[in-house]
Amino acid sequence: MYVRIWTFEIKNELEARFEKVYGPAGAWAQLFQRAPGHVRTELLKDRGLPGRYLTCDYWRSLESYTAFQAQWKDEFDALDREGEVLTLRETCIGEFNLLA
Repeated sequence: MYVRIWTFEIKNELEARFEKVYGPAGAWAQLFQRAPGHVRTELLKDRGLPGRYLTCDYWRSLESYTAFQAQWKDEFDALDREGEVLTLRETCIGEFNLLA
């Protein structure tokens, strides 16, 4: 399984909106669910640092994620631009293989 992990620093007044958009039932997860290789999306909120979140997007394989990106590029880019207004900083922590 392939996992992409991102960290976000959110503007304080926009945390609830961010959680709605980036959560497991939010717009990102809904877009990802259009692809057969998407497994799940998790949103984690830092307990000690207000406004800091992690997203973990699970895919069956790197190939399934790459196919998703090719097929849904325009929708992905549009949603990414909408999400930028919610964040102060967004950083990809990395791409990982989940070990069984």
